[in-house]
Amino acid sequence: MTPHLSKTATAAEVDAAVEETAEAATTVPTGNSVGAYLHNYWQRIRGGDMGSLPAVAALVVLFLIFSVVEEGFFSKSNFASLITQAAPGILLAMGLVFVLLLAEIDLSAGTASGVSGAVAAVLLMKDWPWPLAVLVALIVSAVIGLLIGWMRTFLRVPSFVSTLALFLGLQGVVQIVVNSANTQGNLSLQSDTLVALENGNMPQWAGWVMAILMIVGFAIQKLLAVNARRRKNLPTEPFIVTAVKIGGIALLSIIFTVVLNLNRSPNAQGGTKIVQKNGQLVTVKVSGAYLGGVPWVVPVILVLVVVLGFMLNRTRYGRHVYAVGGSDEAARRAGIRVDSVRISVFVICSVLAGVSGIVLASQTAVNASQGGGNTLLLAVGAAVVGGTSLFGGKGKITDAVVGGCVVAVIINGMADLLRGSNNSAWQWIVTGLVLLLAATVDAVSRRRAGASGLG
Repeated sequence: MTPHLSKTATAAEVDAAVEETAEAATTVPTGNSVGAYLHNYWQRIRGGDMGSLPAVAALVVLFLIFSVVEEGFFSKSNFASLITQAAPGILLAMGLVFVLLLAEIDLSAGTASGVSGAVAAVLLMKDWPWPLAVLVALIVSAVIGLLIGWMRTFLRVPSFVSTLALFLGLQGVVQIVVNSANTQGNLSLQSDTLVALENGNMPQWAGWVMAILMIVGFAIQKLLAVNARRRKNLPTEPFIVTAVKIGGIALLSIIFTVVLNLNRSPNAQGGTKIVQKNGQLVTVKVSGAYLGGVPWVVPVILVLVVVLGFMLNRTRYGRHVYAVGGSDEAARRAGIRVDSVRISVFVICSVLAGVSGIVLASQTAVNASQGGGNTLLLAVGAAVVGGTSLFGGKGKITDAVVGGCVVAVIINGMADLLRGSNNSAWQWIVTGLVLLLAATVDAVSRRRAGASGLG
């Protein structure tokens, strides 16, 4: 039930009403006991409010299948590779979540990421400091998003049309920027710091510090949320459920850090070699090499998840985004500046696309086709598979992370499982089927949620 607002409601009254509605319609199932909590949770699932549950279930099933049928899939080295392979897509999908929340689309996000990566690479070749090169690249991305938002808001050009045009045009821009460097082939990022994002690892102690901060931060956030609901006399989840969630995050964080800190070097055992000493050939023992640690791109993703999640869930701006996504006309009548919100989500999407492009350049260097091809489609698939609705008003930043992992696991597992000329063909078929299934689940869930009064 939406609180009543007068035609002369102040901004504070509007925000209070939106917050009240968000609190009352929270997707967190509550109950005075564990039994009531589980009953409410099951009722919400039956009503179509499944969130990221299908994606999490799919991720677990895929891990089990590939671990059984493909030797080496669950190895230490492949586990680290999965993370670095998924990172650019996850970052791009994070930006698309904002756009999809308004039932819009940005088909140019992939090529915008390519422009950002190319700009950063060229500036670094000209001996620019890497922070300044990254800043300029992200400003370029923001301008692209501002252009899209302006055309959508003031010229009323559908985002599908304008971003499709930019998808084509920006591919030419990437080629021009890359060719301006007067080099043949790929452009590598001339910065050890940026290259380390996808190719370097944190020290073991830093990985443990990050894990502890994540556990403590999640626990504080959950406890503060429960306390805030109690102060407003709203029902809260049972303490045992909160404890289980915190314990689950702690367990996953510890396992994640332990596995990545293991030595995954192929020469971990060391060996021997023959050297000349005092005019004689002698055999000496060579100690094993160490390759381990959490990839540096992981804290980048975690910081963005925390910041963007806080922005959507705990700020006035986030409440306005969800309100516009639910009904832009109702949001406009409530006093929300719909046009500003719509422009902002395209800017955020393009900036995050720029971050994705720089991370991708760290992984593969930059070429004339950077950001084209399947880059955008896989990112949209990641967001939708993760649980973000194509119809607007429903989604979270964590959807991009879960969905991006699902897509990366499919591509990685299929690449190792299938051999021969049709390998890539089957990867596309399976990925397409997963996206189609996710879109179908989204449509069915939305219909059931509407029928049950949850949507």
